[in-house]
Amino acid sequence: MDQSSQLQSGIGRWFLAWIGFEDTDIDYLRWLFVLLSPSVAVFLLPAIILILLYISSILIVITKHHRRIFRKAIHDDPWDGCRGLACAFWDGTSKFWHGYEVVGMENIPDKGGALLIFYHGALPIDVYYMVAKIYLYKERLVRSVADRFVFKTPGFGPVLQAFKVIPGTIQSCTEILEGGNLLAIAPGGVYEALLGDHYYELLWKNRIGFAKVAVNAKVPVIPVFTVNVRETFRSVQFFKNIWKWLYNRTRLPLVPIYGGFPVKLKTIVGKPIEHDPTSEPEELAEKVARAIKKIRDENQKIPGSIWRALLERL
Repeated sequence: MDQSSQLQSGIGRWFLAWIGFEDTDIDYLRWLFVLLSPSVAVFLLPAIILILLYISSILIVITKHHRRIFRKAIHDDPWDGCRGLACAFWDGTSKFWHGYEVVGMENIPDKGGALLIFYHGALPIDVYYMVAKIYLYKERLVRSVADRFVFKTPGFGPVLQAFKVIPGTIQSCTEILEGGNLLAIAPGGVYEALLGDHYYELLWKNRIGFAKVAVNAKVPVIPVFTVNVRETFRSVQFFKNIWKWLYNRTRLPLVPIYGGFPVKLKTIVGKPIEHDPTSEPEELAEKVARAIKKIRDENQKIPGSIWRALLERL
């Protein structure tokens, strides 16, 4: 260490001792000085301000278009009010950031049970948007099935409780549908989310549990696919075999995800596949897979491109 560095270190330690923090690591202090330096603040602070401005804009939009939701939150059932506020926020975000739209909303029944089957993006942001749309414009709550690790994530409890998200067994899902409710399932689950790519292949691994649920509950199945869902968030494709091995060993979402790109998102809701008493679960699962692939092939350009999806947004 040269004399200049020794002098800086000595002054730093003297200052820390003088203010009562003599045990603080000098390297940590240097890191803190760099973090708070003008060169960092020039980029960090404007970014924070920009995010706050975007949030303010979204809040203004949802207040303007969903005033009844705020009245409901104050005067009616608190749970309905909380759900309404959350859905209004997600609806405003979807319009603002993704120009989000739904084609085929009329295929969602106004009453009675129905099973919605989604293709699972790296992050199921389209499911959040769709649940919000249906709640706001059809006044129906879509219950969802989520992986068990979600219920162990700190801070998620209130949201899961408000929107009645469940881990999902064949029995519990059947009971929900028999009660005349809407239920959303992505058969590919975390496996499809993390190991899928911009070719949009279905990675269902012969899972037919959702089909058994639909057959038991005697409800229609509605295929759903969102265009460009893989272009807004993507999972890292480097070392894919390692990520696959880790998932198979741990069942945890350890694959890194990146994105948040403001690409155009459009959810296509297919025609309901009505209950057929003669249909076996395997046959129904194959029929649903074909329906989702058909929607994908007719609407999604493959391989997906982030730049092309951004241009579609503009």
